[in-house]
Amino acid sequence: MRVMDKPPALKNGDDGLPLPPYAIYNIGGGRPENLLEFVDILSQELINAGVLPENYDFDAHKELVPMQPGDVPVTYADTKALERDFGYRPTTTLREGLKKFAQWYKEYYL
Repeated sequence: MRVMDKPPALKNGDDGLPLPPYAIYNIGGGRPENLLEFVDILSQELINAGVLPENYDFDAHKELVPMQPGDVPVTYADTKALERDFGYRPTTTLREGLKKFAQWYKEYYL
């Protein structure tokens, strides 16, 4: 909400033409998360929310493949600009965020 309430100021470029008023912010935990742990937590929370049945067999649907073009071994959200511009540092844990996502998904789609 803070970001939406404070759009970037209108500015002109070196050529005198207006620049598009936008800014990009990473919003995340600021630390790497293990992909398999992410998938495991998401599966648990989708079952807990009632999106998937309790006996859903994730392992039967899981296919591990080698790194794909564009994959990176480690990534995380750098939230420094968000903290600098809005004084906000995300504190939601992975589990908490995925739980809220699963609940939202159920309410919105089911």
